[in-house]
Amino acid sequence: MTVEVALAMLRQQDRWLLQLRDENPRIVAPGCWGLFGGHLEPGENALTALRRELNEEIGWCPERLNAWFQHQDEQRIVHVFTGKLTVSMQQLQLLEGQDMVLASTEQIRSGRIWSSRLNQERPLASALAMLVARLDEIDQAD
Repeated sequence: MTVEVALAMLRQQDRWLLQLRDENPRIVAPGCWGLFGGHLEPGENALTALRRELNEEIGWCPERLNAWFQHQDEQRIVHVFTGKLTVSMQQLQLLEGQDMVLASTEQIRSGRIWSSRLNQERPLASALAMLVARLDEIDQAD
């Protein structure tokens, strides 16, 4: 069975919003940095699912989300959207996950990011690591 997810690359100036995922062993990439977003529910398209997930996870969603690309393999279909984070971090509510951070492209490329809440470095989720090579595409598109 193929799982379908929608993820958001939300940018504020030259930094990206990341989520430190919960430690739950039943989820993908527990304890790793990833993107906000999640699974599509039956009947949802990717954009609708992403808007729902962002509201559930951070209590906010940008007015505009742009489809960036789609990745598909035997197990999943990943829809990645870009958007601007137009509110301060203090206005976001972390409703899912252990931490959130605005990380620079360089920090993301390093593969490990500091969590101020846990007071330790944590690795990137493999799905986020896959996107690192494509970050320059977004820089060139803006």
